[in-house]
Amino acid sequence: MRLPIISPSKLTSEQRALAADMKEEIAQKYQGFVNIREDGALMGPWNPWLHEPKFGKPIWDLAKAMAVNPSVPAAVREIAILVTGTHFKAPYELYAHVRMAERRGLSDEKLATIVSGQRPVDLTRQEAVAYDFASALISGGILPELTYKAAVEQFGKQGAAELSYFIGFYCMVSVTLNTFDVPVPES
Repeated sequence: MRLPIISPSKLTSEQRALAADMKEEIAQKYQGFVNIREDGALMGPWNPWLHEPKFGKPIWDLAKAMAVNPSVPAAVREIAILVTGTHFKAPYELYAHVRMAERRGLSDEKLATIVSGQRPVDLTRQEAVAYDFASALISGGILPELTYKAAVEQFGKQGAAELSYFIGFYCMVSVTLNTFDVPVPES
């Protein structure tokens, strides 16, 4: 790991305020995987964001904004996030979101297929649209018109835009994790 995890006792006042906000949201929405050490230090992408609050706070504000009343179902969002994390080979991202996807009812077989870089054959229509949408975007270039239309049909225009923002955000999360070689915590 390229950045040391910041102990709560070493946080600046700016970092302390950001960490408190992060911990509050983590307690509500990011359960099922290790993200806070026993001493209260933040792990995962939250630690790099704390190192640079000038960037970390706006990134965190975006994460919170995207979590407010999303129109795309949680399990479907997890499919798109896992396709993105798999593309970037981001270990912590895959660790965390496989756990979140399991809590949202996705089968181990489906998840194993996605994280191996393949498209499961048993996706629901919404899951298939999210998989194809994420796969197309992370491959580069303009999203194919038929893929966009399928997303609008399944999720509405706002939902299609939201799906795009989630994928873009998790590209950034994956790149952050990979830049700083953030490991999967030991259980």
